Amino acid sequence: MQIDEKLLQKLEKLSALKLQDNEKKQVLNDMSEILEFAEIMSEVNLDDIKDLSSISNNYTPFREDEVVKNDAKDMILKNTKSEDGYFIVPKIIE
Repeated sequence: MQIDEKLLQKLEKLSALKLQDNEKKQVLNDMSEILEFAEIMSEVNLDDIKDLSSISNNYTPFREDEVVKNDAKDMILKNTKSEDGYFIVPKIIE
């Protein structure tokens, strides 16, 4: 794929960016280099490489979902002004 001025203008519009004239040449060169690198990478033979979901042999074992009593709410509210399980805050709108 070749990046030209027309495509660059379209990308500018889609990305809502405004490039200065002196930046456009550099962006064209950078994008062309990225595409060339992607083409090189697509030529790499990966037939003998097995798919990996992780590079680590460790895994997270599944566990049963269990409902547990959590006293965090009570611990937090005991250090504040609260009523019926809710924070009491100063009124800010008259």
